[in-house]
Amino acid sequence: MQTFDAYNRQRALQELGLGPLWLLRNIESPAPEPAMEAEPEVRQHSAPVVAKAAEPVVADAKPAVDAAWPEPEVVQHKHQPVAESLAQAFESMPEPDDWMPQDLPPVLSADNEPVVATLSWDELQPMVESCRLCGLCQGRKKAVFGTGDKQAKWLFVGEGPGYNENLQGLPFVGAAGQLLDNMLKSLGVPRGEQSYIANIVKCRPTDAQGKDRPPTADEIAACLPYLHRQIAMIKPQIIVALGKTAAVSLLGMDLETPVGQLRGKVHQFNGIPVVATYHPAYLLRKPADKAKAWADLCLAIKALPAN
Repeated sequence: MQTFDAYNRQRALQELGLGPLWLLRNIESPAPEPAMEAEPEVRQHSAPVVAKAAEPVVADAKPAVDAAWPEPEVVQHKHQPVAESLAQAFESMPEPDDWMPQDLPPVLSADNEPVVATLSWDELQPMVESCRLCGLCQGRKKAVFGTGDKQAKWLFVGEGPGYNENLQGLPFVGAAGQLLDNMLKSLGVPRGEQSYIANIVKCRPTDAQGKDRPPTADEIAACLPYLHRQIAMIKPQIIVALGKTAAVSLLGMDLETPVGQLRGKVHQFNGIPVVATYHPAYLLRKPADKAKAWADLCLAIKALPAN
């Protein structure tokens, strides 16, 4: 696994906006969390993983990123294959006449769903942009396919597009996108360089008032095969799940699982390490938790396979 020594910690913390918080003096740092076992425990399960809640982090305190990191706990999850997740989506779909715009051609059906797993980049993106598998297509301005290096080492997965993303067709624009860009720079992988950014769903989920909302289980099941195919083609060395929806959807867990139960350990998706952290939009609302997010990124660095 790659060590943290390869990175300039001071520059990284400045990119995340953490540095100035540690200029204050005479602030007692929180007690370190108990060390994890030296050897990672590999478990195969489909039920939610309940991890010990993280110790509270004082906003002005420095995270212990210089300390020697123990070997992370590795957790393997069962996830639905492409065909199975799509089949469930079709079973729960309403009748097409109830919600589908009639001027759009059909793109997928229950008969050709396995085709997704064989598509190239040039074939997959047009399919996503004209997809009608769920009702999110009704409010779609532009599908947000994803962006970045198609042979990236790092894959960052968010929940879904917001208002600006729906207009521009790009993931993570606006204030949350700027913070994510700083996170990427802190890892030495600026947007588009050894990194790829995608979402669990490709179209913006909104409520009756037109505000952003989390995607439903059916919407996730309809869209997840596209992300699975992207992962298969990118072959990333590490996946960082940004927020609860991204983490539990990738790992096949209950949608109500708190992200706090997923942090602090290395999960697995098809043999690829997965580290869960907070969504950048959450960090904008709770900047004190940037220290925890930085600890998650340090864990992801350690989980990288040795080159």
